[in-house]
Amino acid sequence: MMKRNVVLFVACLLALVAVHAEVLTLEDLTRGTYSARTVSGIRPLNDGERYSQISADRRQIIARSFRTGEQTDVLFDLGNTKGDVQLQHFSNYIMSPDEQTILIETDRKNIYRHSYTATYYIYNVRNRTLVPLSDGGAQEQPAFSQDGTMIAFVRQNNLFLVKLLFNNSESQVTKDGEFNKIINGKPDWVNEEEFSFARAFTFNADGTMLAWIRYDETAVPEFSFPLYRGQYPSRDEFAAHPGAYTYKYPMAGETNATVSVQSYDIKSHVIRTMKLPLDADGYVPRIFATGDPEKLLVLTQNRHQDRLEIYAANPRSTECKLLVRDRVDKYITEEPYKNLQVLDNGFVLMSERSGYNHLYLYDLNGSLRRSLTSGNYVVKAFYGYNAATGDCYFAGNQEGVQYQAVYRADAKGKVTKLSQQRGTNSAVFSKSFKYFVNVYSSMTTPPVTTLNDAKGRVTKTLEDNQTLKSKLSGLRTAAPEFFTFKTSEGVELNGYMVKPADFSAAKRYPVVMYQYSGPGSQQVLDSWSAGNMGGCLYEHYLAQQGFICVCVDGRGTGGRGAAFEKQTYLNLGLLEAKDQVETALYLGALPYVDKDRIAIWGWSYGGFMTLMSMTEGRGVFAAGVAVAPVTNYRFYDSIYTERFMRTPQENGTGYDCNPMMRAAQLHGDLLICHGTADDNVHYRNTAELTEALVQADKPFHQLVYTNRNHSIYGGNTRLHLYRSITKWFEGMK
Repeated sequence: MMKRNVVLFVACLLALVAVHAEVLTLEDLTRGTYSARTVSGIRPLNDGERYSQISADRRQIIARSFRTGEQTDVLFDLGNTKGDVQLQHFSNYIMSPDEQTILIETDRKNIYRHSYTATYYIYNVRNRTLVPLSDGGAQEQPAFSQDGTMIAFVRQNNLFLVKLLFNNSESQVTKDGEFNKIINGKPDWVNEEEFSFARAFTFNADGTMLAWIRYDETAVPEFSFPLYRGQYPSRDEFAAHPGAYTYKYPMAGETNATVSVQSYDIKSHVIRTMKLPLDADGYVPRIFATGDPEKLLVLTQNRHQDRLEIYAANPRSTECKLLVRDRVDKYITEEPYKNLQVLDNGFVLMSERSGYNHLYLYDLNGSLRRSLTSGNYVVKAFYGYNAATGDCYFAGNQEGVQYQAVYRADAKGKVTKLSQQRGTNSAVFSKSFKYFVNVYSSMTTPPVTTLNDAKGRVTKTLEDNQTLKSKLSGLRTAAPEFFTFKTSEGVELNGYMVKPADFSAAKRYPVVMYQYSGPGSQQVLDSWSAGNMGGCLYEHYLAQQGFICVCVDGRGTGGRGAAFEKQTYLNLGLLEAKDQVETALYLGALPYVDKDRIAIWGWSYGGFMTLMSMTEGRGVFAAGVAVAPVTNYRFYDSIYTERFMRTPQENGTGYDCNPMMRAAQLHGDLLICHGTADDNVHYRNTAELTEALVQADKPFHQLVYTNRNHSIYGGNTRLHLYRSITKWFEGMK
């Protein structure tokens, strides 16, 4: 009798807890209530034992021990400087190579994804003096010479030079820079966006020469979009009449900026142009200094982007010698130039030449010394090479496509896993490689940041997000489940599913499918970043409303090698849409899924894929939401689009496979959302698609967000967007 009473009491208690469990709200999700804490800004210091970091109150730059995490020094303090400058805040910093001078960044104003202007101040660590870098206006992308005695920066498309040993004297290196015409030392919009960088200059090793990439975008077509007064922020200059933003944006097949590499002799003030064997329509995605003053590494690509060449360029003689020519099937991804690292006597290159991303060690004469990694797995990130031991440190997915671990490969090729937890791991190593900071997460575990020794043993936990875990523990959610299935074409695909906490196999549920699907992307990962919000929280919110949420990575996505990823070459959207439709058919055959209430949605490429899937021809989707979608790749930028499609002139058939051409095949209730100031995927995409839908007599709804860019945020915007998306799905019920 006593046991029965105890069982009844426990059952009642559990029911009471369930009734009073916290529920997710869109207000909480869009306002950051469940945001994970991160340990950001860790920068290894030269001694190999410490790292620098901005303090929690953002008033100091402090040094901490890599072993213990304890503070060892204050490198900069807003309240303890000498001079007439008294700063109230700072946003970032740049340290000189010898760590004796620090550039303090203030008043940051974003331009595009990677670029911004700011006002910088020079801080001398020894005497604590703080003085302006320049009095001539805001600066962009300042960088020190290797000996720390000079700083170069960009202002209004020109390069400037400040000599610290000559009372911070400033000189203007180039004078031909002009908005929408000539750019020196920083990329134009399309090169910045698609090659993921914002600084396009470097000093040589001994600081006698400054070299940079010059962009002549005079012949590049312009694009304009309107600007209104709006709110959050309010653009009061447009209160009476709307304005416009006009910039250079080459679309697929159009004229790109003409690029060249130039050098400046700091002593003689002579500017020279490198004799670089570059195609007239070729690209220069990076320029690097080496340990040799007479050698800069200049990376070039042809317009088809299936050939990467690395040249040793002499900034004084202007002669360029080919070191490496890397050719791969179909196209080269961003990974080689994003992960290339220059060593004292060579460099490490990432390449897919074997069919999988791996690392290769070269000397400065271009001779391949050895492969640092190999095998049927993908190297996801490169952390460093220890020349003294021959050890290489990287992240890879040896444990499976949905996982990422941190590894060391020794000089004989033996690979040792260093991270401790199975899920997604990333690292920052000390310069001695004796320690590393590891960030681990999974679909159910917010980021855990730890200090680790060389063998991967945890020495201290810096952040475990326990506060967030406590909040999450009060929610009624079901853990996401990984699954695989085969399509009717025999292709095995990976996915995950989020079910309602009170899921019953006896019921039939509506389904919401979320995807991105772009080339090389991955959404099906055992990571806190999975889902549309961290921890699949929006998916959990929808599950609270009675939906099952699903995400599947189709053909063209990453983590499975070049052959799987590059199947979509020349036909973006075709196979990916088939795979999303096949996913819906697979789900519809499950006994607990209502096949007549399946929706799909996505953002950017995911918006494009939503439209392609709803117009695929097999009417499996009851509803869909396309946020900031590309609707015709003729409207998108040259570098990204041509990497996967070549030009419209070469591949008209591939370009014609798009949502606009398939508008008459639209099946399901469609909501389109777009910002009017999207500099990336222009609102034009939505404007042209909606006209095609009107002429095809297809119903749809659209939401237009005033002055919002590709991310569609500001003020109440995100809440309005997600509430609208949610209500659209609820319309299926």
